[in-house]
Amino acid sequence: MEGIVLEAMDIAKGYGEVQAVRGISFRVRRGEVFGLLGPNGAGKTTTISMLTGLLEPDGGEIRVLGSHFTPGSRDLKARIGLVPQELALYPTLSGRDNLKFFGRIYELKGSRLRRRVEEALEMVGLAERGGDAVETYSGGMERRLNIAAGLIHEPELLFLDEPTVGVDPQSRNAIPESVEALKERGMSVVYTTHYMEEAQRLWDRVAIVDEGEIIALDTPAALIRREGTGMVRVRIGDGAEAPFSEKLASLPEVRRAYRRDGWFVVEAADARRAFVSIVEAAVRMDIPVGAVEILEPNLETVFLKMTGKALRD
Repeated sequence: MEGIVLEAMDIAKGYGEVQAVRGISFRVRRGEVFGLLGPNGAGKTTTISMLTGLLEPDGGEIRVLGSHFTPGSRDLKARIGLVPQELALYPTLSGRDNLKFFGRIYELKGSRLRRRVEEALEMVGLAERGGDAVETYSGGMERRLNIAAGLIHEPELLFLDEPTVGVDPQSRNAIPESVEALKERGMSVVYTTHYMEEAQRLWDRVAIVDEGEIIALDTPAALIRREGTGMVRVRIGDGAEAPFSEKLASLPEVRRAYRRDGWFVVEAADARRAFVSIVEAAVRMDIPVGAVEILEPNLETVFLKMTGKALRD
């Protein structure tokens, strides 16, 4: 279909009795940054592994750039880039030599290989450090070089699986900037992250995944408008749960309150105003508060509301 670079049609994958992915379907358009959002264990990495040919689906079909795609689709794989969570770099080689190595895997050579190495280093902000050994890089610089390795062959479709986990603040900003530049060039990107500021900045559409299934798919703005709410999560000392629950339900700022995994979860139109009322109520009732989290309406509160789970659970 014109304008569609990736189609997942009812794909599934199980490991013994565990069904990791349960019939996921979605499409990615040309030039789109498409997000997969869910907690660890939701099936995102398994889904990406199937979409990039690392795993064979148990069922369903995948189409890449209009053609049926399997782990044996060598020509189509050459048009895909994958940046996994695990680093795939040689620490004693320079950044530039690492990229030359990966470029040769894709049969790049001569002036084209040299050009692509320099362009990839520039794209991720490492042009000045390209001659240094990777073992001298910070964790964030290694992540950025890992992305450059996934770009070396100029793919039309790029998969980024948690590319900013554990990186320094400079790289946390440089990586989204690189993705925005790729989008301007017309590249399609499938991107997973737990960082909501990245997600809402980059994603054109997002599929929310829970227990191997897509439970919602739309633009971030539409999901937040339709499902978003402010939240306050509170932990209190043992023994006061029942009276505190009754008090929360009576507060005018509170839309809904319930317990989940040891937390009181409070939904409110104004989370900060609700926070003040909740803390004041706990003080008046002489109830010790162990921890409090304020969550403004965003994709994370959408996910929490729809599933009852925090993204990092």
